[in-house]
Amino acid sequence: MPLKQTPSQTIGPYFSFGLVPEQYGYDYKQLAGNELAEEGAAPITIRGQVFDGNGETVRDAVLELWQADSRGRYAHARDPRGANTAFGGFARVGTGTLADNFFEFKTVKPGAIGDGQAPHITVVLFMRGLLNHVYTRIYFADEEAANGADPVLALVETARRETLIARREGEGAYRFDIHMQGDGETVFFDA
Repeated sequence: MPLKQTPSQTIGPYFSFGLVPEQYGYDYKQLAGNELAEEGAAPITIRGQVFDGNGETVRDAVLELWQADSRGRYAHARDPRGANTAFGGFARVGTGTLADNFFEFKTVKPGAIGDGQAPHITVVLFMRGLLNHVYTRIYFADEEAANGADPVLALVETARRETLIARREGEGAYRFDIHMQGDGETVFFDA
């Protein structure tokens, strides 16, 4: 019998401290941090903020990233191209410890994973007031041709695709904000 996901609970105001305690200065170890490295691949930084429906930054959200390595391979035994277990592909960070409630990931730019999908990072967001976490993706502005052919991005209304695109902010740096509601609301996907 296949396992099913258990029901979620409303996320309270201390959720981020429990998942990324080291980031908040607590003396507890955390499962994952906000840095991924791959030998021989150029590092990139992704910075951004999470905004609530009133346009205020959220200080206690948690973002999880799942991504392929620079050659498009996942750290998973079922990856048909061969798993890259040297690259974990999973990171976690909370908002609220950097100035103006920014989050920041240091990682590598993922390669295309095949089947027409452009380089992207899957993001799971948890925050207070959500009954269930939400899923989105980060695509890269400098992958215009690949983005144009991506089958998942093609499912999104043209006017809303920009909410999934990280913009360059210098060499190896990208900006990606998440808007929970209102003007410029980020596109969220079903699991």
